[in-house]
Amino acid sequence: MAEVSIRKLNKMFDVTHVVKDVDLEIRDKEFVVLVGPSGCGKTTTLRMVAGLEAITSGQILIDDAVVNEVPPMDRDIAMVFQNYALYPHMSVAGNMAFGLKMRKFAKPEIESRIKRAAGILGIENLLERKPRQLSGGQRQRVALGRAIVRDPKVFLFDEPLSNLDAKLRVQMRVELKKLHERLGTTAIYVTHDQVEAMTLGDRVVVMKDGWVQQVGEPLELYNTPANRFVAGFIGSPAMNFIEATLGESNGAVVAEAPGLRLTLPGALAARARAKAGRAITLGIRPEDVHIATDSDAPDLCFDATVEVVEQLGSEILLDTRVGPATVVASVEPTMRTRSNDRLRLSLKPERLHLFDAETEAAI
Repeated sequence: MAEVSIRKLNKMFDVTHVVKDVDLEIRDKEFVVLVGPSGCGKTTTLRMVAGLEAITSGQILIDDAVVNEVPPMDRDIAMVFQNYALYPHMSVAGNMAFGLKMRKFAKPEIESRIKRAAGILGIENLLERKPRQLSGGQRQRVALGRAIVRDPKVFLFDEPLSNLDAKLRVQMRVELKKLHERLGTTAIYVTHDQVEAMTLGDRVVVMKDGWVQQVGEPLELYNTPANRFVAGFIGSPAMNFIEATLGESNGAVVAEAPGLRLTLPGALAARARAKAGRAITLGIRPEDVHIATDSDAPDLCFDATVEVVEQLGSEILLDTRVGPATVVASVEPTMRTRSNDRLRLSLKPERLHLFDAETEAAI
């Protein structure tokens, strides 16, 4: 297995700076996910690790050896692509064997590795089929098998599930997680899907405009986002943002916006007090908003008008209007309400997030 170090990595395409001073230390056997919107530099970073893209500046090390100038075939990595990249004229076994044949492996060793990989992936009965005879999920397993037979130091995944339907993507996420735990190989995975990132990654790297925004375990990113971008990108449905102003009232710190006046709880108030009088962005996750009850503190309640009701079965999402802002609330599926109804909502004070209006950094 292997550790991967990425140090001050930069990539320029002519005058366009697409990867900017990326620093990452990926531990042996760790599953790290690079996530972010299209154009954030995550796939380019992965391709530089693979050796498929030249590095403008910086270093990539695999097991403490600099590999900047090492050809892809000599880096002892295996890559699984978005489009599977299977040879249509070869059988499943032929596709899995191709890389080993190019490296002059003995026939018994090739057969042994194919048998082992097919057993892991449950595709023993598909070895004689051609890619056109396979479903999307089966093709994905073959692409994984072709990587597994290499027995590489590092697995690289470039959005491997994006071509699958929703149900199969969920199934393959589980299979990938089991596969990683079984093989124990270092893995770097690129996706734009934050649900994939949260469910697969031991750690998640959030990128935007070529910069790394935050690195951490999934729940760390969810609970303590470093800035507004990470807060809005991680979590589904996305976090609500309300432009507000911090003030003080009778010694308490309050966040005020049209239709909303919230008293901040202790620890959050202590951090925010120094910014009293300044504009901030208030962040509230939909799952932390609920229908107000008699036990809720009045200074954490606010009135809202229902605009859209989304019935999802396990929950109902209410798109509501609070002053000029839209606030989405996740409520119990037994809730009965319609558009234009007026509701009294409340929230969990310990789950509030504040962001500086100028820098967008978390307060």
